[in-house]
Amino acid sequence: MESIGTWWMWAVFAAIVVTMLLVDLFAFGGGKQHRVSLKEAAGWSLAWVTVSLLFAAGLWGYLDGTLGRAVANEQTTAFVTGYLVEKSLAVDNVFVWMMIFSFFAVPLELQRRVLLYGIVGAIVLRTVMIFAGSWLINEFHWLLYVFGAFLIVTGVKMAWFSEHDPDLEKNPLIRWIRNHYPITEKLEGERFFVMRDGVRMMTPLFLALVLVEISDVIFAVDSIPAIFAITTDPFIVLTSNLFAILGLRAMYFLLADLGDRFELLKYGLAAILVFIGTKMLIVEWIKIPVLVSLSVVATILACSVAASLWYSARKEAQAD
Repeated sequence: MESIGTWWMWAVFAAIVVTMLLVDLFAFGGGKQHRVSLKEAAGWSLAWVTVSLLFAAGLWGYLDGTLGRAVANEQTTAFVTGYLVEKSLAVDNVFVWMMIFSFFAVPLELQRRVLLYGIVGAIVLRTVMIFAGSWLINEFHWLLYVFGAFLIVTGVKMAWFSEHDPDLEKNPLIRWIRNHYPITEKLEGERFFVMRDGVRMMTPLFLALVLVEISDVIFAVDSIPAIFAITTDPFIVLTSNLFAILGLRAMYFLLADLGDRFELLKYGLAAILVFIGTKMLIVEWIKIPVLVSLSVVATILACSVAASLWYSARKEAQAD
């Protein structure tokens, strides 16, 4: 697999990821039960985006000095595009998390630990899937067309079933756990397991964690092929993906109170998936520049957000 990443670039990136995880663990939300305020979530979201942009700037500076301006521009644009695509698709994951916590009646102050485990699991999962995907594409180039078709189907399904929420009570894994393991009737703080009369019992918070991890797997299957449509360089794919994931917990708390204001966003995300899938299918005949892809993704995202805010304001005006 050809990549711009050298051993020390991978080492620097790994150090940044570990540092950000430690900051997320001990600074953002602290090490105890904590209700994250909108102001706190907004501040941390801005901090994560700033770190990601600084990394992009450092990447551009290094590549410009070693491989030339053209390579620096192309690879940095690919990083920013991949970051934006992953960040955009992660919004839908956030809405699923909201639904999961609502189903289990988990208050905001108890969601911190579940999301931390969920994001750590997502980082490990994405890393394995990206390296596996890079190897598969390098060995079997035709898989790009499979990914492209899959993204188009996923985008159409996302738009078509945007109003249908899954029935979590019918989830086969949750039903199996309920039938084979004793579960407490109510939450027990941030604990996943408790002892009752000598019996080890699972809490509803652990069931919420199981569904959060399942959602991570499902969304990884969507988002990783989307980034491979932008670049197949594993260093760019992994760094852009993980930088977007690292700020996901802060973004969740930022959107937790605003989720109902983005009702039309799913249609924008569906359009992004269809566009990227189409790009993968026509790559042999029409090569869409990375900068054009970035412009299209940013435009679709901005338009869907603006339309959602307008629609939400209109609904509130009609309700009054």
